[in-house]
Amino acid sequence: MTDLRRLPNLAALRAFEAAARHQNFSRAADEIHVTHGAISHQVRALEEELGVALFARHGKRLAITPEGEQFAATLRRALGEIAVAADALAASSKQKRLTITALPSFAARWLAPRIGRFIELHPELEVILQSSNHLVDFTREAVDVGIRFGGGIYPGLTVEKVMGDYYYPVASPGFNGGKLPTTLQALAGSPLLRSDLEPWVPWFRAAGVDFREPTGGLVFEDSSMLVRAAAEGHGIALARHAIALAELESGELVRLFDIAVPCPQSYYLVCRPGALQKPQVQAFRAWLIDEVAKVRQPL
Repeated sequence: MTDLRRLPNLAALRAFEAAARHQNFSRAADEIHVTHGAISHQVRALEEELGVALFARHGKRLAITPEGEQFAATLRRALGEIAVAADALAASSKQKRLTITALPSFAARWLAPRIGRFIELHPELEVILQSSNHLVDFTREAVDVGIRFGGGIYPGLTVEKVMGDYYYPVASPGFNGGKLPTTLQALAGSPLLRSDLEPWVPWFRAAGVDFREPTGGLVFEDSSMLVRAAAEGHGIALARHAIALAELESGELVRLFDIAVPCPQSYYLVCRPGALQKPQVQAFRAWLIDEVAKVRQPL
């Protein structure tokens, strides 16, 4: 067995291989980001250690010797095998990581409470769940897959609809001393929490009333905050089913009326073209579709 302690200096080997390939110390220095003098010094030290001339020097001109050429070819094969092994390890490491991005409201209220079941099925994966309101640039950021809520038009990405959603009014069971509105007129006289992106008017129309959009009071940009405000008794919220489901199941919120309006937007699984070929993305997609099928629908 070869005694690895007798290997020449690895930096010198790398310097020599680059110099032999370029037949030029300056270009070798540029490639591995050292000075011309460092290359020259490392090559001379290697020659002294091996006891053989690797280059013939004629003033500023270099010519690799036959011994140097033979040694460079062997060294190149060995370094190539190391590079291939390193790439394989890096690829294996990446396959064990899954990075998911979603809107904060969906990540916190729908995905995070369920993702543990996915991890139990795939303990070999390191799952990173990111939440952000901005649209991730999949070509620049290290994200495998995203869940977006919108119209499904995401140029340059592979897009698959996974779930629709519904709006309906919710309130804390203790709101107004427990006297919750049972008629639409009573609802109109209550403090209505709202989001600029999720107006009440479509629900009013589905209920058959011509009420105007509420004004004044609290307006939320984040659907999760809207739901929490309703759970804390600050008013009645028009909530998305997927976002309010946890509070409804725990009893922190109750649904008012039997009318639900389909959202014009849906939840989409998005990723770079070809990312669905990754085993971890395939596993997440299959699990997500299975979880969506378990969700109790409001209609």
